[in-house]
Amino acid sequence: MYDQLTTFILSKINVTDAQLSAILSHFKSLKTTRHQLLLTEGELSKNIFFVSSGCVRVYFIDENGQEATRYLAFENNFVSGLMSFISQRPSHEFIQAVMPSQLLAISRNDFYYLLDTIPAWEKFYRHYLENAYVVNTSRLMSFITQTAGERYRQLLLEAPHIVQRLPNKLVASYLNISQETLSRLKSKR
Repeated sequence: MYDQLTTFILSKINVTDAQLSAILSHFKSLKTTRHQLLLTEGELSKNIFFVSSGCVRVYFIDENGQEATRYLAFENNFVSGLMSFISQRPSHEFIQAVMPSQLLAISRNDFYYLLDTIPAWEKFYRHYLENAYVVNTSRLMSFITQTAGERYRQLLLEAPHIVQRLPNKLVASYLNISQETLSRLKSKR
């Protein structure tokens, strides 16, 4: 588990062995159950999670009471309620383990301690923020400029594992379409 995190960190930044050990010492192992909530609406986001195995989603509940999945994190990805993590205002989102998952969690205090003490960690954080910006902007643009069918085809090209590993309900929520629409799109393939 820590080997995956080590590989991920070293693919983004150069650190000494001592710095890497210091970074890793701030991550705590967490084993989740299926549907376990890691953050609920109204709470402060106090952790960033690295997914070693499984899947974690970030979602919110819209004005009609429907769940809308904003982000899915599979193996070797980080996930957090980033707006709340940064602002320390109550979250509007939920973070949930979609399936039993193995995570490594770092607290906000420890994360910011690393920013203060290991200069390369700032580069790591910048990479994380830039990636989050690109992913979120791409998704927003797809909702505005693409049809449901186009979004589904793009998902099959860019992230087929989402369709292969998750139930239709979650895939539909991620694509911002109904399960019925997803079923029609799948039957056309």
